[in-house]
Amino acid sequence: MASEAEFDAVVVGMGVGGEDVAGKLAEAGWSVLGIEARLVGGECPYWGCIPSKMMIRASDLLAEAHRIPGVAGDAVVTPEWSPVAARLREATDNWDDKAAVERFTSKGGKFVRGWGRVTGMGVVEVDGREYRAERGVVIGTGTRPSIPPIEGLMGTPYWTNREAIEAAALPGSLAVLGGGAIGLELAQVFARFGVETTIIEAGQRLLAMEEPESSELAARVLAEDGIRINTGRGISRVAYEDGMFVLDDGFVTAEKLLVATGRKPDFEAIGLERISVDERMRAGEKLWAVGDITGHGAFTHVAMYQAGIVVRDILGQDGPPADYRALPRVTFTDPEIGAVGLTEAQARDRFASVQIGIAPVGETTRGWIHKGDGFIKVVADAERGVLVGATTAGPMGGEVLSGLAVAIHGEVPIERLVHMIYAYPTFHRGTQEALRALA
Repeated sequence: MASEAEFDAVVVGMGVGGEDVAGKLAEAGWSVLGIEARLVGGECPYWGCIPSKMMIRASDLLAEAHRIPGVAGDAVVTPEWSPVAARLREATDNWDDKAAVERFTSKGGKFVRGWGRVTGMGVVEVDGREYRAERGVVIGTGTRPSIPPIEGLMGTPYWTNREAIEAAALPGSLAVLGGGAIGLELAQVFARFGVETTIIEAGQRLLAMEEPESSELAARVLAEDGIRINTGRGISRVAYEDGMFVLDDGFVTAEKLLVATGRKPDFEAIGLERISVDERMRAGEKLWAVGDITGHGAFTHVAMYQAGIVVRDILGQDGPPADYRALPRVTFTDPEIGAVGLTEAQARDRFASVQIGIAPVGETTRGWIHKGDGFIKVVADAERGVLVGATTAGPMGGEVLSGLAVAIHGEVPIERLVHMIYAYPTFHRGTQEALRALA
């Protein structure tokens, strides 16, 4: 009989990917140990996808109310943060994972709270106790905020996305370090609730990993929300004096400072120098990895996609290997900026002949009706006649993205896409115009 420290599988890190793997292996009849030091479910249900999008939904309602004049009458809007804060606490069980732990253990798994450290093949240590996995170990420990080495920053009460999400009351002013998706989304939320907001981005443009057109759109709409934007400007010193953050001796002062300068894995905490996975998410003998730590994008949908591959591989089931050609991503600003596959610059580095097509959303019928801002851009490998990337920026940009993701993943010929029937009047009808612009 196996001891209490011996299992078929040990899952280190019970974020969305790790929890899914652990639960499905337990349902398959395996003895499974799940290890998590923080909250089971990880970043997404407690600080990431779900809470932040609830905040965004609230701020979008405020923005929509301001759009009533000239369209449907008049409106007086009074922002109030307390209903938002209360809803977040309800959605996260006040940042308690009891229900998530029970969801796993009810499937037959055993749970241990603590930091798991890989000390040998199939061996994981937690607080001095060893646990052995007969068939394999799965690593899903995610990432943590990457804090830049700015003089004076450490020791100040700066925010990461977690403190921003948990805020029970709003500050009068907020400085945001970082012009990526997290920084922009939260900046727009706080600005729409009346917080004086400034974004500082060391790079030359916001959303540097996306199309330049996306950067321009984001900068314009955020400025319209009253946000001050500084690009090409790093911060070398931070001070905290009399309840205020002072950046570079007064360049920016704010009551709160949100550091949103990216995320990174903590390999040292799990006893590994690095992790590299193959197309089956194998990271070594009896070792798999899933989620952010694999380096294929810090997205919940990537972790869940990889979890399915890991489960199939461990259980010996058939299924395709990992394929990231059509990896979708959405920045949930208003308007939303969806993207899938390669940007134009990435495509030009990879293919000999590249074509692009752009259609302004505002020139489509639905865009005109909504007074919508944005564009649809498609990127094609001209030699093969297929799309390799696309951006859908505008109202419901993330939803419009889905059809293009299918086209890229399935390598549907452009000629076939051009001659499809596109529902009228919809935002996605602009896709046909962008495709026609390729010619």
